[in-house]
Parts: sequence; structure tokens; C-alpha cells
Amino acid sequence: MTACCFFLPVASSPALHRTQLRLESLEDTHIIKGEDDALSDKHGCPAYVSPEILNTTGTYSGKSADVWSLGVMLYTLLVGRYPFHDSDPSTLFSKIRRGQFCIPDHVSPKARCLIRSLLRREPSERLTAPEILLHPWFEAVLEPGYTDQETGTSDQIVPEYHGDSDDISSFFC
Repeated sequence: MTACCFFLPVASSPALHRTQLRLESLEDTHIIKGEDDALSDKHGCPAYVSPEILNTTGTYSGKSADVWSLGVMLYTLLVGRYPFHDSDPSTLFSKIRRGQFCIPDHVSPKARCLIRSLLRREPSERLTAPEILLHPWFEAVLEPGYTDQETGTSDQIVPEYHGDSDDISSFFC
């Protein structure tokens, strides 16, 4: 449930629903006009790159590539590692192109379904940003009265720290 609460604002961000800026620059000349979000430049973190960006030629949909990256983010949030990982970039990119990954058994069926719907090799088969928000994984969070903001309470516990300021090893597993 905590992961869902974290992931919901990311998935509902207006930037995901309408791609208007190219991340390489915020100058007015780089504002993308209209519904066509075809991009040709290839920038980003290797672990989050979508298969279509790895193609050597042509353009790709910025929105679909963002949905793929959301899938990588959700997988990493729930599993604790990337769905595709390797220290060698070419091997990593081969794994991403194949699109094969395993979801551990501890991940709920609804979360598994959402991850699989986001990490589809074919961009046209991925959920769109509005469809993501309709996924059943978000049901509990989207119920009226669920948010702590309405009740004014918080379930976040911040531990007190009474140790050496340089020794933070006790905070890690």
C-alpha cells in the first residue's frame, strides 16, 4: 500500500499525460506542440530506457517511453532492483530489447499485472497514462476517505537517532 501511495502522484503527473518539453533544454524552442510526441534524440538512464529508444533509426513516442520508465520505477520500488540489470551496457540493452523479466512471488497479483502492462515490448500495447490510473492496483488509494490529509493523521514514523552522527550503518539492513 505504501508503494501505491508513492507511485500514484508520479503516475498522475500532468507531465506524463502530455509531453510538451524535451528534457535536454527548457528553452521555448524545445516546446513540443500538438499531439505528436515523436522524438528522435536518445537521452536517459540506461536502466530506464525503453526498447524502442534502443532502435538505431527512426522516432519513438515520448509518452510510451515514459510509461516504460514508470514500469521500471514501479518494479524497482516493489522488488528492490531493476527488472533489467547488468554491468555491461550492451548486455543490459540486449535484455531490455528482449523484454523478459521475472517478478518475485511476494509482489501482489494486481501489482504484477500493472508492471506487465507497463513493461510491454511493443509501445502500442502499453497502458496509456490515463489507463494507468484506472488500474485496480490503485483502488484502495483512490477510495474516498483513505488519505491521511483528510484526517490530519500520519502513519509515518521517524525513528529517533541517538548515535554517532558519522555512524549511519544501523539504518541499513
